[in-house]
Amino acid sequence: MSRKRLTVRVNWITCDAHGLCAELFPERITLDDWGYPVVDPAPIPAELEEHARRAAEACPTLALLVERAAQRA
Repeated sequence: MSRKRLTVRVNWITCDAHGLCAELFPERITLDDWGYPVVDPAPIPAELEEHARRAAEACPTLALLVERAAQRA
């Protein structure tokens, strides 16, 4: 049974650059010079999925989204 991988993306319309996501998920998110997140687009390994979800839930503007990775044909 294959498991669908998850990825993280940012809703740029709602992001206010609080930086909490980078504090909670530094394995995949860093901040640019203005405090906005720079997200590694690679699928999240299973052992980091809970960290990604926690960071998304803690985002003050709910701009961090954890989604299923797009499947390639």
